Amino acid sequence: MISFLRHVFVDSWLGRIIAGLLFLAFVGWGVGDVLSNIGSERADVIARVGDQTVTTNDFLTAVQNELQQVARQAGVTDPSQLPVATRRQAAEQVLQRLVMQSEIVLSADRLGVRVPDQALREEVFGLPAFKGVDGRFDRKLFDSRLRQIGMTEARLLDLLRADMAVRALVEPLQNGARAPEIMVRQAFDFAAQTRTIDLVRVPLTAQVPAPDAAQLRRFYDNHPWLFQTPEYRHARIVVLSPDSVAQSVEIPDAELKRLYEAESAKYHVPETRSVQIVTAPNQARAQAIADQWKGGADWGRIQADARDAATVQMDDVREAGIPSAGLAKLVFAAAPSDLQGPVQVDTGWVVFKVTRITPPHDTDFAAARQELREQVARGQAAELIGQRVSKLQDAIAGGGLDHIPDNLGAAAIAGTLDARGMTQGGETAPIPASPALRQAIIGRIFSQAKGANPTLVQGPENGWYAVAVDSIVPGQLQPFDTAIAQVRAAWNDEAERHAANVAATALYLAAKAQGGVSAAAAATGRQVEHPAPLTRGQQADGVPEELARLVFRLGSTGQTVMLDEPDGFYIATLTAITHPAPATQAMQVDRIRTSLSQALADDIGMSYAAALQQAVKPKTNMGALKSALSSVTGTGGAGEGSP
Repeated sequence: MISFLRHVFVDSWLGRIIAGLLFLAFVGWGVGDVLSNIGSERADVIARVGDQTVTTNDFLTAVQNELQQVARQAGVTDPSQLPVATRRQAAEQVLQRLVMQSEIVLSADRLGVRVPDQALREEVFGLPAFKGVDGRFDRKLFDSRLRQIGMTEARLLDLLRADMAVRALVEPLQNGARAPEIMVRQAFDFAAQTRTIDLVRVPLTAQVPAPDAAQLRRFYDNHPWLFQTPEYRHARIVVLSPDSVAQSVEIPDAELKRLYEAESAKYHVPETRSVQIVTAPNQARAQAIADQWKGGADWGRIQADARDAATVQMDDVREAGIPSAGLAKLVFAAAPSDLQGPVQVDTGWVVFKVTRITPPHDTDFAAARQELREQVARGQAAELIGQRVSKLQDAIAGGGLDHIPDNLGAAAIAGTLDARGMTQGGETAPIPASPALRQAIIGRIFSQAKGANPTLVQGPENGWYAVAVDSIVPGQLQPFDTAIAQVRAAWNDEAERHAANVAATALYLAAKAQGGVSAAAAATGRQVEHPAPLTRGQQADGVPEELARLVFRLGSTGQTVMLDEPDGFYIATLTAITHPAPATQAMQVDRIRTSLSQALADDIGMSYAAALQQAVKPKTNMGALKSALSSVTGTGGAGEGSP
């Protein structure tokens, strides 16, 4: 819910509500649910703190946001790729934070922190999301926005009132937090440090002799799992998820048009430009960089050599997005591909090149309608899914999977698939679910007994599903004569990888003995590459992510690592470690200082909330918690050490 609102309101009013309070990011929504759940014993309540609750929806929304951040930091695109232990740890930390948030809300109430009606009125009237084109509060727009997210006026006012009370209680404790400069410098050095490598690739292209019949037969006998037909199961599936519920939500065009007008900046995009900028400490150094650039050096080389300067590449940036107003005017007046500068602006002496210009473009309502509808429908679906779970449970208990009401927004499908989710025709089974939820459903199909009664199960991303397995066709080993083409292809693949492994290992050992891969490669005739300097957490062209992470684990120059990748083997030697001076990247230092100071402020707030737990002990619904943790990790419920 919080992510949807942040998107709908373009990080405006919601950002203002929770600005500066990281650990209060989801308080309002927990409080809001309490308004309708007091006195109930709903199964989707994970924890209670006094009269405050943490619901399953609160928890899973917060966990998904947290896992997205953890995934980005780990360099993976999908949170489901994170180790189970990492996902469990993130989920437990989120639950602890949500419980602490509830403690603070309760404390604010017990201390008598009251928000005057006038202050609440000014807060609402000051939110940009509710202002019309004249800059004043628009009652019609206010009502429209609330309908879009399925919220009543009374509920919004309760949320805002609670949030204002909490801010009044906690912000004074946090405002004095400031990160020590030694911590800022260490964090900057960690983030800005670059590493240079020499790299040799050993691809899987070795010529291997053709196998004889005996070799193929032995390979077939030793690798029977490679030549089995898969087990197929026919199953009926019912899925209830935010996406499926969203498909059943009707949104009037009038509301979509009001949202379109409110988000005009998104659909009416001015000209954007991509630009490479170097900020030098003085004019002479800027001129030297410009001369090198004009001489044919590429951007990677300019970045590597400009160690005493600040380099930045800004892609598809608007004029207002460039921090320096003077530089912004120059960038948007420059011709593409022409080197500009040196020129002095308020940030120093700069040299820059515009690499791409994207003309302004408008998206009319007809083209934006579907996106707007999905945006609003997803928000309403998050509110509706909790109500529909119990109705779907009743329907399944009363008639199985063959009598599901049409008005629940549940998606139903039946078909035959294997454990990889593929049909007998070799196509991906069209299960109406997200990748993570889809994987959970397939796992359930291949673990559930044939003929077992279907049970509604909570899966990842607040999705619910039930399956019934109707028939099973066991997998069988294909006869050798039938699988001969597969056997030959698999034998060749393994032989090529083995040959490449032998060559790469010999090169790796020689590199360790001779002080680097460049010296070792000279004797073999292999080409040595010199990629642009690597920066921690950033993808470099032609360098696998795992190799870059390995390089940053090396303690000193001259050390060599070897990596096995699907396309071959990589051998790299660390040749240089560069530590930029903080003065050359003042903006990044400021961002780190701000981030660390905010983290310290958050720690103060968390410590305060932890102390409040001595007054009111939280009560945990272990059944709901285990189910929620299971949907996050894909395993059984909470284990030892769970909150």
